[in-house]
Amino acid sequence: MLTGRDGRTLYDQSGYGRPEGEGIRLAPQEALYLLHRQKIEIPGYTFDTLLAECADQRNFLRSFLVYRDLRERGYVVQNGPHDYRVFRRGEKPGTGESLYLVRVLSERDPIRFTKLIEEVVTSRNMRKQYVLAVVDDEDELTYYEIKLQKLMDAGVPQPAIAPKETILVGKSAMVRVPPQSDLEKAGFGKRLDDERLMISPVELLYLMDAGILHVKKDGSQITPKEYFAFASDSDPELASKDKVYTELRQHDFIPRTGYKFGHHFRVYCGKNVHSDLLVHAIEKEAVMPMSVISRSVRMAHSVKKKMLFGCVHTTGIQFVEFARIKL
Repeated sequence: MLTGRDGRTLYDQSGYGRPEGEGIRLAPQEALYLLHRQKIEIPGYTFDTLLAECADQRNFLRSFLVYRDLRERGYVVQNGPHDYRVFRRGEKPGTGESLYLVRVLSERDPIRFTKLIEEVVTSRNMRKQYVLAVVDDEDELTYYEIKLQKLMDAGVPQPAIAPKETILVGKSAMVRVPPQSDLEKAGFGKRLDDERLMISPVELLYLMDAGILHVKKDGSQITPKEYFAFASDSDPELASKDKVYTELRQHDFIPRTGYKFGHHFRVYCGKNVHSDLLVHAIEKEAVMPMSVISRSVRMAHSVKKKMLFGCVHTTGIQFVEFARIKL
């Protein structure tokens, strides 16, 4: 949609549209918003009739709601390169740089982690913050900032652990060690009694690979590969959990089960009494509904933890953080 020469003022003063000739070209969301604010007139249209016509476009309504919300918050908004680029308050095209790159979604839209990571990388390379604007079924908006986290070392190296013999008990292992053993000081295991420590499958895989635990089954020692084949029968997520667990341990974090929080791990950093992170392991091609991720973020926020998804790539683990923000 084009405006005449007078419309150029809308661009120069408030960043609406794109210059074209002596006027500007408005995107449908911009035209609808300006019509609603009575800053322009469009012959033959009211706000209602233009909204009804534009709403035939796929996802237009939610896109307009996000555009309107950002404008009402005092931001200058333009299309692209995702859905919107949003300038710092008080800045506009020609006199400032955009701060956010915004992708608009509904609460039921699937999050494809491969694509998400690609878009976050693009935003980071452009020195912008990547934001998801999620519109729920009642047209309420929630904003999430997405970051790719590079784990720093926790800062407290784990104590050395002497090699030990252990036996399988179901899919777990049982080690005969006294209380306050080196395994426990390093954050492994759960006490069965004063003489026995139970090691979970994901812990056991890590300790076997590290050459710390030597496991016997039916009197014979088994390899990590043999144990993995045995344990993964009942846990199809074991492979991804093992890779993420190992990555966390290599940075001196202490991962423990996060079952009561609905995730794979609660993670302790340094000497903190309470866990700092919730981490869920996923495969590179994982697809999750935004509603599921929203519940995860809400849970993490309610217990004062960060929510990370450990995405298993062929080249390593990419940790993706979701955090609600107020723009």
